[in-house]
Amino acid sequence: MTAQFVGETTAGAFVRQGNRFTDRIARDSTSAPGEGPDERGRWPVEPGRYRLIWSRACPWAHRAVIVRALLGLDDVISLGTVDPVRDERGWRFTLDPDGRDPVLGIGFLAEAYRATDPDYAGRVTVPSIVDTRTGRVVTNDYPQITLDFATEWADYHRPGAPDLYPADLRAELDALMRDVYTDVNNGVYRAGFATSQSAYEAAYDALFARLDVLESRLSDGRRYLMGDRLTEADVRLFTTLVRFDAVYHNHFKCNRNKLVELPHLWAYARRLFQTPGFGDTVDFDQIKRHYYVTHDTINPSGIVPKGPDPAGWWTPVGDI
Repeated sequence: MTAQFVGETTAGAFVRQGNRFTDRIARDSTSAPGEGPDERGRWPVEPGRYRLIWSRACPWAHRAVIVRALLGLDDVISLGTVDPVRDERGWRFTLDPDGRDPVLGIGFLAEAYRATDPDYAGRVTVPSIVDTRTGRVVTNDYPQITLDFATEWADYHRPGAPDLYPADLRAELDALMRDVYTDVNNGVYRAGFATSQSAYEAAYDALFARLDVLESRLSDGRRYLMGDRLTEADVRLFTTLVRFDAVYHNHFKCNRNKLVELPHLWAYARRLFQTPGFGDTVDFDQIKRHYYVTHDTINPSGIVPKGPDPAGWWTPVGDI
């Protein structure tokens, strides 16, 4: 979903495109296995049927892959990966032999969008979940995808999988994730894609005010945002933090300070990075190539920075 801006307000503020496909894969679907959605847009939970399409560059898609790994859904929901650099036709399967996804048989994710809605004219985004039986997009509703992995697919979680969206914490989690989305996850884009000084400064101020709050929250020795429990909130914050120094600090002008200069957030981010399912899904090369090559209005030269050195992510944090 990276860079899917579709317009600006009169104040030069970035406006994110909404999600077009919002069906869900749910245990309460009244459709039988192999069938399409029921009248409420609920598809049946069916291992091996659905394919998650992501880019290693995209923080919104990265969330889904981390949650899939943490919950042990790798053998239940297959994974397709698009090239980090898009052309005018959108996300491409050029990393695969012959430039086609080996399961869906398509060269561009846009083909699945058109198969679902021939009149679709918006930006094609990742993550998207595609039904391998019909080639139709089930959902590109990235906030709901990960919550459904945690709840609707519970029968297929690995033994000992974390409860990423525990019922007793949902009210607090929802409020926390809303603030993190507004000021941090989307806040870096609001700064980077602003076209007026006032819009940029408002986003910048909100971003660093929220990071300061999170830095203080972690200063009491807690391992995760909710204490000792790894949750969906940690996944959502991590995908922005891991890109911060490599991209957002410079490319999006979020330069009050670097992540490495916020000691509690830096230690927290490293702890997550060194946890299976997090750092092993990070590709700094693809992240940097996407942002610095794709956003030609921000970086017209297309030059990709060599740094920063990622070795610091492996600095010990104590008991992981």
